[in-house]
Order: sequence, then C-alpha cells, then structure tokens
Amino acid sequence: MIGLLRKTLFAGFMFAFTAGSAFAEDILMPFVLAGTSSDSVDTVAADVKSKLSGGGFEVVGEYSPYDGTHIIVVTNDAMKAAAAKSEFGAYGAAARVSVTRNGDVTETVYTNPIYMAAAYRMASDMSDIRKQLEGALGAEKDFGSEKNLTAEDLRKYHYTVMMEYFDDPSELAEYDSQEEALKAVNDSLAAGLGATAKVYQIDIPGKDESVIGVALKGKDADDCSGDEFIMGRIDKATPRSSAHLPYEIVVSDGTAYALFARFRIAINWPHLPMVASETGATFMSIMCSPGAIEEALIEASGEEP
Repeated sequence: MIGLLRKTLFAGFMFAFTAGSAFAEDILMPFVLAGTSSDSVDTVAADVKSKLSGGGFEVVGEYSPYDGTHIIVVTNDAMKAAAAKSEFGAYGAAARVSVTRNGDVTETVYTNPIYMAAAYRMASDMSDIRKQLEGALGAEKDFGSEKNLTAEDLRKYHYTVMMEYFDDPSELAEYDSQEEALKAVNDSLAAGLGATAKVYQIDIPGKDESVIGVALKGKDADDCSGDEFIMGRIDKATPRSSAHLPYEIVVSDGTAYALFARFRIAINWPHLPMVASETGATFMSIMCSPGAIEEALIEASGEEP
C-alpha cells in the first residue's frame, strides 16, 4: 500500500513538473542575450559579424543609431523562404542583432526568431533559425517581457483596446508597380526625406515583396520620431533592447506599408506601462512618437505626410 502511494505521489510530481516545464517553454520573450564582454562596441561588433557570417548568415546592413550602440541585420535563404510562404512575411525575413555598451559591459542581443515569427504570423515557427543564432552567438537568457505571452497570444496580440494588430498596417504610399514603389522608397531614403536613411533591403523570392530597414535619425533632438528620442525614454532596463531597431518599410505589390508604432513598439515592450513606472519608461513618455514615426515613414516612401 505504501509502495503504491509512493508511486502515485511520484507520478503526480512528475506530471506537475513536466506540465510546468511545458508551460514555461511556451512562454516567449522578444530578445535573447547572447553574452556580455568588457571589450568596446566596435571590437565586439566586428567579432559578432564574423561569427554570424561563419554561422550561415548574410549581413545585409548595419548602423549606429546613437553613441554606444551598433545594430547588425542578417538574413539567410531559410529565413527568406519562410517569408515567401507567409502573408507580409517580409517582416520576419531579418534578424536584428545589437551590440550595446551598458555601464561597464558590452551586451550582444538578438531578436528571438520564434517570438517574432508568432508576432508576425509567419507560416514557420523559425525554431531552426533560433538554433542557428544560438550556435553562432550563444544564448545566456531570453528577456524583454513580463506578460507571459505564448505563440498563440502573439498571433492575436495588440497592446490594448483601440490599438492596432499586426494586420492593421499603415499604408504609406501606393504606386503602379513594385519597381516604381521600390525606386520611390530608395530615392526618398537616399535623399534623407523625413530624416531617414536606408539600413538594408531584403527581396523576398517568388513574390513582389521587399523589406527595407529605416534609420530614424530625427530632424533634431526633440523630434519624436528619432531612434534616440524613443530609446532614451523607454529602453532603460538591463539588458538593453536595442535590437528593437531599425524600423521597416515593406513594399508589397506596389504599395509601401509599415507596422503602426503602437504595435511595433508594443511587441518589443509588451509590459511597458501606460502612465507610471519606477524608471519613467512609459508609453506616455513617447506619446508623440507613433504619429511622428508614421509621418517620417510616409516621407521616406515618397509621399507628403
């Protein structure tokens, strides 16, 4: 009888343990801390690019949005193939890697492909890309959310009522052809319209669809659209979430689109409070930014805001 009781208790314990583990595995975070170093941003960034190239990724663009931070954007054939199978899959065709000086250490962080695949409603869960990034850069811990979001949650995510979902994009500009649209966007970015600059471009195979990374430089320090303006107000936790950058314009079938900032920012800070926090990081502190970002991206698409 005692033996049976022990077996029953053990079985119950194992069920609870495995169920708890499965639940924990279902919780997704937007970012992965690959590691930290005492070396400079430039030194670490060079090492990271070498590891990414050696790990099967193509570096398609990079930029420094502000002092102490360098962003590297990568893709590969598997990511582009997954994007080709997904509606507006171009958003998931890139992985963003940040190298950020935070106090006395330099952090290397990358976007979690599994999280982004769910947020962008990709046809693939991108778990193979996650493993590939881990192999190239390592993975100390996932971070960036206190909301316990699962893939199912992310596929229908919006921050709160009256705020946009993934499938509520901003339509920036419309042209007669994909070729004309791409030329208009690239010409506008080259001219710096909207205080923007091009970071990268990835063309999706088999589709008239491309994603273009856009640096938002801001016209001055008070420009609410600027990368530094926004990140200086909300990216206060450790590790830093610099891999949020850059924003994207997706050109699909002759129309330029962007995710509304109220969605694009929220998926990377789903726990960011609206009005009060210990650090001062709130959506209220960047209340002017969603509209300013949209106006900058409209200009970058060749239209008047």
